[in-house]
Amino acid sequence: MCVSTDEAEFAGTILYAGRCGHPVHGRVEVLGYQNQVVNLAAGPNAMVLHVPAVGVGRENFLPVGRDGAVLTRMVEAVRPHAVSGDGPVAMDWTGGEVEVFAHDIYTVVVAADPTRIPRALEQVPPHRRPRLRDELFQFYADVFSGHTIVLCCFDNAEARWAKPLLLWYRPTDPDRLVLPALDSHTGEVPDLDARVRPDHWLIFGTDEAGEEWGHPVDHGGTMRHKLREFLSDRVIGARFEYEPLPNGDFVLAHDDLVRGDPSKVRRLSPTG
Repeated sequence: MCVSTDEAEFAGTILYAGRCGHPVHGRVEVLGYQNQVVNLAAGPNAMVLHVPAVGVGRENFLPVGRDGAVLTRMVEAVRPHAVSGDGPVAMDWTGGEVEVFAHDIYTVVVAADPTRIPRALEQVPPHRRPRLRDELFQFYADVFSGHTIVLCCFDNAEARWAKPLLLWYRPTDPDRLVLPALDSHTGEVPDLDARVRPDHWLIFGTDEAGEEWGHPVDHGGTMRHKLREFLSDRVIGARFEYEPLPNGDFVLAHDDLVRGDPSKVRRLSPTG
C-alpha cells in the first residue's frame, strides 16, 4: 500500500485527493493519507510518499488536531455507494531544501531532492532514525522528478492507526488527480513490473461540480475553520482490494471527477 524503508505491514489505506478554491492560496489540491502501520524491522522504519507537486514544505501540512477521523468520515459517506475496483484496472504509462518536523506518530522529512534525505537523518530522533538505502532515494530522484518526497519515520512495533497526513499544494496537472500508491514493503527499490494486492479506499472531492454531486460528508460541528476550508463537502469514492494490480499510483481525470464517475480510476505507472 506504500513504500517502506524496511520490513513493515500497512493496512486499511485511505487516500484522498480534492480540489478547491482557497480564500488565501487560490486553486489548490489537497492530498490525504492514512493507514494502519506496524514496524517489522529490527530498528526504526519509515514510509515514503511522492507528492505530485513542487515547493511543498512544512507549511503545506495541515494539522488535524482532534479531527483525526476526517478521512474515515469521508469513507463512511461513500461506503454505501462506492464502486468496486476489484476487477482489471488499465495501466497508463508516463514518465531543495530538506525540512524535518514531528507529526503524530511520525517524524517527517520533506525534500525536493530525495538524494538529500539520507544526510538529513541526523535531525531525526535516534529512536525513529531508519536505515536507508541510497539506491531507493536515487530511484525517486530518477523516476519522480518534479515531485516532493515525504519520508515518515516511525518506530511502533504494534499495529497503530496514525492521524491523517493532510497537505495542500498547487496542482501541476490541471487535467487529472494522482494518488501515490506505489508498493514495496521491504526497503528495496519498488519493482515496477510487479503485481501488488491493494487495500485502499480512494476518496475524491471537488468544488467545481453541482450542488447534488457526490455524497455529503459530516465533518462534525467542532472542526476548525482553517482545516475545514481545505476540505470538500461532498465526495465520491472507490474501493480497491484483493485483486492484484500492476504496481503504481491511482489516477482520475478531472473531467471524470466532475462527472462523479469513480469507475474511471486507472492505475498509473511512473515509467514505460
